[in-house]
Amino acid sequence: MPQIEVKELRRIATSILLDSGVPGPLAELQADLLLEAELRGVPSHGLLRLRRIVERIGNGCANPTATGQQVWRREGYLEVDGEMGLGPVVADAALQAVCARARRTGIAVAAIRNSNHIGMLGFYAERVAGAGQTILAFSTSEALVHPWGGRKAMLGTNPIAIGVPTGSDPFVMDTATSIVSMGEVHDYANRGAALPPGWALDGKGDPTTDAEAAKSGALAPFGGAKGYALGLAFGLLTSSLAGAALGRDVRGTLDSEAVCNKGDLFIVIDGPTTALDGYLEMLRQTEPAHGVDQVLIPGERGRACRAERLRDGVPLADSLWRDLQQLAGETGYKGA
Repeated sequence: MPQIEVKELRRIATSILLDSGVPGPLAELQADLLLEAELRGVPSHGLLRLRRIVERIGNGCANPTATGQQVWRREGYLEVDGEMGLGPVVADAALQAVCARARRTGIAVAAIRNSNHIGMLGFYAERVAGAGQTILAFSTSEALVHPWGGRKAMLGTNPIAIGVPTGSDPFVMDTATSIVSMGEVHDYANRGAALPPGWALDGKGDPTTDAEAAKSGALAPFGGAKGYALGLAFGLLTSSLAGAALGRDVRGTLDSEAVCNKGDLFIVIDGPTTALDGYLEMLRQTEPAHGVDQVLIPGERGRACRAERLRDGVPLADSLWRDLQQLAGETGYKGA
């Protein structure tokens, strides 16, 4: 598994996107999101998605230049037609608008439809909370998760991220409502690794540890019935407000041919915030359980991973590194 310098990965990813028709600043934003996932140890939302992005542009189901059409339906409610734009590009434009509006109104909402895969929600939560505002972020996906007690995929992974200013580093929680993302299953398959028991069902609805078999099956909701309930609630909330498809009608986040019809939702709150870093430090100082080195705050492991990879480079699966090099050659990348 090669360790690739961050600068080189950024150059390759940005060049591939530029040569695929994505304008400079938009290409940099999309590349930064993919690279940020790699830096924080979330390869399921990282560079393995780059080929699909390029293919979707080439197939006409992703618009490389669109930033989304925005209409304020209420003073604090922004409706966004993504116009098939790249997910991070449309999301960033919408967030700029609602963050500015929330400074005046106290709270503002952006509901997005007709936009491509948004990537790691924590990317947006970190930015907004780091700038002093609170954010709740939601997204939906194809039906990949079986309902509690079921054997067939009926719900999206329907992740949520929450970002809260603390007085120091922002608190950022980012999690799917499935026990694992399908992107992570693809990462396991790329590495030829077995899934932990209980993560997934195969296409017949039977439990499996085979990542390849799980691709055509269903993921388990985290926490059993509670995770199922949360995933369903987030899906209903996001799809109803965004006017997007729901459940088994969702397409376009895992393939290269279908127009993406999932929904995204951002709720930004601007108000007086209390310094929370003292309480978080108390949690860190809690006596750890047997076999645990230290109690951590959500997001800290990712930040530590980021610092290490900025210093030492990003480890990539051999198959992914070969694919990036091939993709770079196909789009004309000539190296540094």
